[in-house]
Amino acid sequence: MKKQFKAESKRLLDLMINSIYTHKEIFLRELISNASDAIDKLHFISLTDTSIHLDSDSLAITIEVDEKKRQLIISDNGIGMDKKDLENNLGVIARSGSLEFKELFENDKADDIIGQFGVGFYSAFMVSKKVTVITRAYNSEIAYLWESSGQDGYSIKETEKETIGTRIILDLKDDAEDDNYSDYLKEYKIRDLIKKYSDYIRYPIKMMVNKSKLKEGSEDEYEDYQELDTLNSMIPLWKRNKSDIKEEEYNEFYKSKFNDYEDPSKVIHFNVEGNVSFNAMLFIPNRVPYNYYTKEYEKGLQLYSKNVFIMDKAKDLIPEHFRFVKGLVDSQDLSLNISRELLQHDRQLKVIASRIEKKIKSELLNMLNDEREKYEEFWKIFGVQIKYGVYNEFGANKELLQDLLLFVSSKEEKFVTLDEYVQRMTEDQSEIYYASGESVSKIAQLPQTEKVKDKGYEILYLTDEVDEFALQILMSYKDKKFKSISQGDLDLDSEEEKDKRSKIEAENKDLLEAIKENLKEKVKDVKISSRLKSHPVCLVADEGLSMEMEKVLNNLPEGPGMKAEKILEINSDHPIFAALKKVQEDSPEELADYSDLLYDQALLIEGFSIEDPLAFSSKLCDLMVKANK
Repeated sequence: MKKQFKAESKRLLDLMINSIYTHKEIFLRELISNASDAIDKLHFISLTDTSIHLDSDSLAITIEVDEKKRQLIISDNGIGMDKKDLENNLGVIARSGSLEFKELFENDKADDIIGQFGVGFYSAFMVSKKVTVITRAYNSEIAYLWESSGQDGYSIKETEKETIGTRIILDLKDDAEDDNYSDYLKEYKIRDLIKKYSDYIRYPIKMMVNKSKLKEGSEDEYEDYQELDTLNSMIPLWKRNKSDIKEEEYNEFYKSKFNDYEDPSKVIHFNVEGNVSFNAMLFIPNRVPYNYYTKEYEKGLQLYSKNVFIMDKAKDLIPEHFRFVKGLVDSQDLSLNISRELLQHDRQLKVIASRIEKKIKSELLNMLNDEREKYEEFWKIFGVQIKYGVYNEFGANKELLQDLLLFVSSKEEKFVTLDEYVQRMTEDQSEIYYASGESVSKIAQLPQTEKVKDKGYEILYLTDEVDEFALQILMSYKDKKFKSISQGDLDLDSEEEKDKRSKIEAENKDLLEAIKENLKEKVKDVKISSRLKSHPVCLVADEGLSMEMEKVLNNLPEGPGMKAEKILEINSDHPIFAALKKVQEDSPEELADYSDLLYDQALLIEGFSIEDPLAFSSKLCDLMVKANK
């Protein structure tokens, strides 16, 4: 006698078949997971029921293919079901009431359903025109056959089955224009799906494979036979003790799992027990992925639940500043929604993500402290990402990341941490000095570095576009403020030196004002420099936007056209200053050309392009000719 699904169950069944599951192929994962759960339940009961004698070696899930009948069959020797179980589990979609369950799904609040027959089971109708279940419960002599073609209802009747367990027969749909259901009858497809989704199910998944061999005593006659091949590896590497895993095993696992041809730079393998328990195996690559800086690159960790593959890129498990980390997480405590493909954004997920973030930082710090050379190699590859992490989200992660930062220093031009810099600061030094530029060699030659180095102060060399932005967000480290040597007043002079400079500026006020007038709209001011030692001139920025930030911002596709307020500083001890005074006295009309040349020279030193290279060249040649008359 055929029974009807409840009206709301019909609607939910239609929703599940056509909307909930993103990929039809996951039906096999769902049915295998249910089979594994059934074996688990029988094993659990056997621990207290002495009448059950299990041969652990015989516990398995079997897959059979009948291409002629277009049938795919999944069998297990687990707990099985009686008539009441069939009514409750397969007759009603979700015990809490299908309408309520549908509303929960639509609000993205469905509870964890892994381990229940019912919702996952119905994914079979995505590929099947008829589903038959033959089952016998562990404590029953009677077997039952449940059969349904979908929304038209189902029937249950007694049948024969020698052993306990469940056998699910899928009569596959006919092929359509966009769906080739025949693929699920092919051995290679079944193997691929098991490897992808169910490779680490704890019980062997065996496939009945048709083979042939020479008949005994014959040289050319073959006979067909069937053999069970085990398709899954069962024991995931991340569930084994670290002490039992060789480095080569980690390396091979990483390369095969994450499509890399190089060994990882570092392996982070750990497990957490508590309110939220999970295993994690993380890898830091030894090179930048080919598409790392493109929109196509997706961060995220592979997610497993109870050894069952759920999704490939769980992006919420890894923070943006550690997006280069690859790996996987396996937890039985995560709440998953109805399709088992989308994570609920719940407390457990946040806890796991937080623990992963802290673990990655801890391991990187250990590498920094114990394997400095290795860390510096890592930094050359992924350091920019961590610096972006300091800057992103308005500095929300700056305290987490600041101790991981490295910068090349003027001291031997080697990498230094911020802590190392502060530890080496002289007693009279109150700020952390830095300079920005295209390369270390070019920064080292900047005129502004001379006076700072002469004072015995170390300078951080910033060569990446994000560097100044990151330091601006940090503002200070261990109460020491960051200070650009090319911005604002460095306050390096003694009182005597300050008085001397003030006197020179007062005496040459007209000259400085004249140069400023000649360079109007190009510079905010012209001053006698307190930072130059042997060089004639330099450009510095006033407080606010730096010159390096100006370059970065204006190189963006839609550059805002922002300008740093520039100040031209002249070295009063350099012969050029005496020459300028003489020009003002003897040929004031030529001072404009000298001013332009000084300004363009300072621009070139700072790495800017000059507005009119031809005019610069002409003026320079004219002055050279005059000098030799």
